[in-house]
Amino acid sequence: MMIDPAEDAKAPATAPHPSAPPRPGDAAGADVLATGIDPFVVAATRLAIEAGDMEAVRARIEPLHAADLADLIQDLDRADRRAVIPLIAKDLLPAVLAELDETVRDEVIEALGVSETAAAVADMEIDDALHVISELDEEDQQRVLDAIPEPDRVLIEQGLSYPDFSAGRLMQREMVAVPTFWTVGDTIDHLRWTAEESPDTLPTLFYDLYVVDPGHRPVGAIALSRLLTARRAVALTDLMQTELKRIPTDMAQRDVAFLFRQRDLTSAPVVDDGGRLVGVITIDDVVDVIEEEHEDEVMHLGGVRYDDLYSATFDTARSRFTWLLVNLVTAIIASLVIGLFDATIEQMVALAVLMPIVASMGGNAGTQSLTVAVRALATKELTAANAGRVVGKELLVGSINGVLFAVVTGAVTWVWFGDGALAAIIGMAMVINLIVAGLSGAVIPIVLDRLNIDPAIASSVFLTTVTDVVGFFAFLGLATWLLL
Repeated sequence: MMIDPAEDAKAPATAPHPSAPPRPGDAAGADVLATGIDPFVVAATRLAIEAGDMEAVRARIEPLHAADLADLIQDLDRADRRAVIPLIAKDLLPAVLAELDETVRDEVIEALGVSETAAAVADMEIDDALHVISELDEEDQQRVLDAIPEPDRVLIEQGLSYPDFSAGRLMQREMVAVPTFWTVGDTIDHLRWTAEESPDTLPTLFYDLYVVDPGHRPVGAIALSRLLTARRAVALTDLMQTELKRIPTDMAQRDVAFLFRQRDLTSAPVVDDGGRLVGVITIDDVVDVIEEEHEDEVMHLGGVRYDDLYSATFDTARSRFTWLLVNLVTAIIASLVIGLFDATIEQMVALAVLMPIVASMGGNAGTQSLTVAVRALATKELTAANAGRVVGKELLVGSINGVLFAVVTGAVTWVWFGDGALAAIIGMAMVINLIVAGLSGAVIPIVLDRLNIDPAIASSVFLTTVTDVVGFFAFLGLATWLLL
């Protein structure tokens, strides 16, 4: 809700607005677990669909919250999804669409058609609508936009003009902004009047209201708890907090999440280049960002660019092929190093038996260091100021573990093959590779981050190559030098 500071402060006072009835889907349902949809509900829904008993299906899905209903739809196969979609209440559909996995959402939108999808998107909050629209392909996106009523379409198109994964895409346009000359009583009266006369202009959920100057620039914020516990005659300027953290529309969403975590915010104003208030970001949206960023990093560390759990088998295989091809190239590089010492291996078969131990230990040690460094970069705990200390620590950790495991593997090798020289060689190779692994695991993500390359995507393939090449070269090189 945008309130012009010049608007008459004397909005009609009314009795407190009665609580709105619960929205459909807000009930948890008797068959929903605290951790998500009960598998029994999914199985019972499938059986009812197979039996053609749509009334039983409706009875199952009606009590479900939108998030639980989205989980149910995702657990069904394509045919069963199409049977359930027509049964979803129209006023619940927008919330369900916002909760669905992108792949499943595409299927649901295809089944709904353009007009129903447009109606659902128009009923969403702007940030959710932008999220759904932006994930459509260009042709479908334009068709849905064309079918949305003009006032809603204009707001969505404005949101799409902001960069992907920015505060402008994340913010809600619905907010409460009030002029500096109002009192607590003026504000409460106007909120009650608006709830009675024009409830659609109020945000569904808000924690703070913003005090703006005549240029619509935020000068302060007031938490609802302070507003409701103050006397009516108190001026808003006496209550407001003036130390605002204003978020520019082009700020990256991961930086927004970091800011909320650092400052313990529940909401924050978003301003344009002129400092004017254009939206607000709330903690519920930031929680989603944190989850998405965490998911992306886990996927990237595993060589998967996106969550393909619900993707078609062929699409999944195709998306993973490129990463596997890169790993094949690195494996060939490691094999070429082994090939340099083929004569050595022919003369001493024990080397072939022990080689994987050195390489795998280096790879695992490097992965530990890499995981810590990538996470620290993502949470901005690893910076230019402490990078040297972090790298030094990982180098020291690699040295300590290298010596410890050199003793263990050396002893095992001596008992196994009865060769003290061979035991000493694998011990030295273990020390070398674990030191290099710890150093590489910390340095590689930092270097990639400085080059504006996502370290979560590219670090592991470089690390694997380094630890394999160094491990094989150190072990086989030392063996060639000292034994043959």
